[in-house]
Amino acid sequence: MRYLPLNDTQRKEMLGAIGAASVDELFRDLPKAALATARFDLPKTASEIEVERTLSAMAGKNLNCGQGPSFLGAGNYRHHTPASMDYIIQRGEFLTAYTPYQPEISQGTLQAIFEFQTQVSLITGMEIANASMYDGATACAEAVAMAARVTKRNAALVSGNVHPHYRDVTETTMKFLDVKVDCLAPDPYGMEDLIGRITPELACVVVQTPGFFGHLKNYAALAEACHKAGALLVVAVTEPVSLGLVTPPGHIGADIVVGEGQSLAGPMSFGGPGVGLFATREKYLRQMPGRLCGETTDEDGRRGWVLTLSTREQHIRREKATSNICTNSGLIALAFSIHMTLLGEKGFTSLAQSNHAMAVTLAEKIEKLPGVKLLPSAFFNEFAVMLPKPAAPVVEELAKRKILGGVPASRFYPTYPELANLLLLTATETNTTGDIDALVAALKEVL
Repeated sequence: MRYLPLNDTQRKEMLGAIGAASVDELFRDLPKAALATARFDLPKTASEIEVERTLSAMAGKNLNCGQGPSFLGAGNYRHHTPASMDYIIQRGEFLTAYTPYQPEISQGTLQAIFEFQTQVSLITGMEIANASMYDGATACAEAVAMAARVTKRNAALVSGNVHPHYRDVTETTMKFLDVKVDCLAPDPYGMEDLIGRITPELACVVVQTPGFFGHLKNYAALAEACHKAGALLVVAVTEPVSLGLVTPPGHIGADIVVGEGQSLAGPMSFGGPGVGLFATREKYLRQMPGRLCGETTDEDGRRGWVLTLSTREQHIRREKATSNICTNSGLIALAFSIHMTLLGEKGFTSLAQSNHAMAVTLAEKIEKLPGVKLLPSAFFNEFAVMLPKPAAPVVEELAKRKILGGVPASRFYPTYPELANLLLLTATETNTTGDIDALVAALKEVL
């Protein structure tokens, strides 16, 4: 029976054919600590209703954003999701669509991707954008790999204001491409000197705006210094709503812009799914990873859509591929594009203004609390404050009061004791002045 599990004899034959002594040996490259935590204490069997009850009880221990005021951010943001967006992406022709292996017969899918590319290009200020990546972190890693190909150099400098997840994924990926990645220490005060660290060996410098600690910076001078040294400037954007107000990275000299589209594509959902944004200059088109959809006309002169570029290993010889990412986050990219279309240019700007205004209101009230210090910086909808005591237990106390009171920096940087009291706070259009007053009152009580 071909679909039944293998028996011990068959397993032994397979292991012998590949030269492995045991199944465990297949996982020898994984850290032992990771393997140890992969063992779950689960019951052997349970009925469906018992499983539902157990999982519901477990889920009930979480406090989600709909159960009280939420000021979470740190790379994953909550915005209002229009009901029409959910309706459209759940239509059968979208929900069941898959990678177009015969692209030209998938005109609807190609047009949707083309519109997505156009919107990403417009908001980032770049000339071209691809048909999405997995998420912001993998897009960042792909940008560094692309910079190494373009410059034929094998070193990258990553700012301390880049999201830790982006830094970690980039470091891990580049390790296997022989690209040396120099990640600077976290920079909550925005004081690092990137220009002074540029060397002739650098393929690129990676920065983020708004930064992980909320800083908004003009990187035009850095872009000029990079170009003078023959390096590229990669700018990461974890909150695309900011591009409704902030000068697009492409207008200050960025060569590659990457980001996470989650905040415009759907709910926070405890971390995902996301959609990676990737835009660059047209002269680097053939080094760009992923796919590119283009506009054309058929033999009768009618407007149509084609898959113009596919530089991924599934389509071409592996050694010539620019990336081994073999798909795009199609449904999430579609959600992003639909939301952008529903907003329009005026609505997109208005949404950004509302976010910034709410964050300013929050900052002004939080800063008045005794012992709380607002880190000096220009910000969009997220900023950092230094509390008079460790932030992690403060956040736990706020959660007991049904308030999701931000993200402690120590969650990302447990080995930096100087960041133990640092708290990241985000306000969006989903917050009200009542939410802010509740947070301020509860924080005052907890402190």
